[in-house]
Amino acid sequence: MAIRLGPNQYGKAEVRVVAVDRSSPRHTLVDLDVSSSLRGDFAAAHTAGDNAHVLATDTQKNTVFAFARDGVGSPEAFALRLARHFAGAYDWITGARVAVDSFGWDRIAVGGQPHEHAFRRDGGEVRTAVVTVDGDDAHVLAGLRDLVVLKTTGSEFRGFPRDRYTTLAETRERILATAVTARWRCTGTDLDWDATYDVVRTTLLETFAGTHSLALQQTLYAMGEAVLERCPDVAEVRLSLPNRHHVLQDLSAFGLDNPDVVYSAADRPYGLIEGTVLRDDVPPAEVAWLGTPGFC
Repeated sequence: MAIRLGPNQYGKAEVRVVAVDRSSPRHTLVDLDVSSSLRGDFAAAHTAGDNAHVLATDTQKNTVFAFARDGVGSPEAFALRLARHFAGAYDWITGARVAVDSFGWDRIAVGGQPHEHAFRRDGGEVRTAVVTVDGDDAHVLAGLRDLVVLKTTGSEFRGFPRDRYTTLAETRERILATAVTARWRCTGTDLDWDATYDVVRTTLLETFAGTHSLALQQTLYAMGEAVLERCPDVAEVRLSLPNRHHVLQDLSAFGLDNPDVVYSAADRPYGLIEGTVLRDDVPPAEVAWLGTPGFC
């Protein structure tokens, strides 16, 4: 039997960066969580403790801050700059993966007008970007997570098989709620990232709202299909949709009926619906998804 080192990578995780642009009286800020991972010839570090090929993770952290000094731009553009820098730093580094989470801040309204330098943290939704540079190739996964949506009608669930353990009643009317996690792989690296993000996000929301849902699986496919139809620069969409169940509460113990008014929101257990919607004329790029767990 031979023992050998398998695939490996290393880097600096969750570097928190807040960058402020004070070039005008109306300040702007970005709030990021940046993680870098390097791939290449690091065998000696693992097998012999030889660090000659190890770009210190502290150096990677410092590079993130130094690059933010000259402006961040979109999460995708910032990740591309960093990944290309790391992948080209030394001959023995063959690839780099940079993941960026971008947290939104809204201006505080004062007297009905947005304040120029005071902000409040946005909701739980997070914009994401993952860039992988592999040799001469670069791959961009844009995305979002924790986009919480709910519709009070236009959702059914029926026609499913029943066995001795099935207690769920069929329904033609239910609340449908989920927290969308989505990533979409782009076919290029020179896009208007903010504009593309806005179109995809709007499309996801509009399709969720406008689709009469017979199952959350159907809604997932409709959302991904609509993104591909509207965005020719997107090759595939991967979606993860937890089904946030809302159960009609039994009020009969209090002598009350419940005509579809009061629900109990259950946080767990929950159904988890995941899937990929893709074009069949674009080559796959699994290297772009390495290190990204699950569907998203």
